[in-house]
Amino acid sequence: MKHSIKTGFSFGLTTAIITTIGLMVGLNSSTHSVLAVLGGIIIIAIADGMSDALGIHISEESEGRHSSKEIWESTVATFITKLIFTLSFTVPMLLFELNFAIIVSIIWGMIMLVILSYGISKSRKVNPWKAIAEHAIIALIVIALANYIGQWVALIFG
Repeated sequence: MKHSIKTGFSFGLTTAIITTIGLMVGLNSSTHSVLAVLGGIIIIAIADGMSDALGIHISEESEGRHSSKEIWESTVATFITKLIFTLSFTVPMLLFELNFAIIVSIIWGMIMLVILSYGISKSRKVNPWKAIAEHAIIALIVIALANYIGQWVALIFG
């Protein structure tokens, strides 16, 4: 896989997982509304996907070592990956009751994160378990914080 595509894919997938799970958990703990969670997923698939794509675009430009074609490949790969994987979290929302859909989504996201972490660590020839643990711990921190922030928002503003 070309470096520019790999950059966009890995960035887009990581942000799709972390942002979407955090948003879902936070909105669920503050609203308990399928509509709010589902709407949030669809909105961030597009808005955050475009934001992340622009972010990777500017980041790649600032390095000053990529061609215009490589920069655009990373940009498009980021957006498409973020869009598709973020929208994949709508499937459990449409199939299951809200709380169970959140659990399924967390498991789905963690599986994707483990696969990505394993693949990257193997290509870098580093210990995959260290990378998986590091990335999983960060994801779990995001989930916990999103849950507590959602509960706080509901308590203060609900």
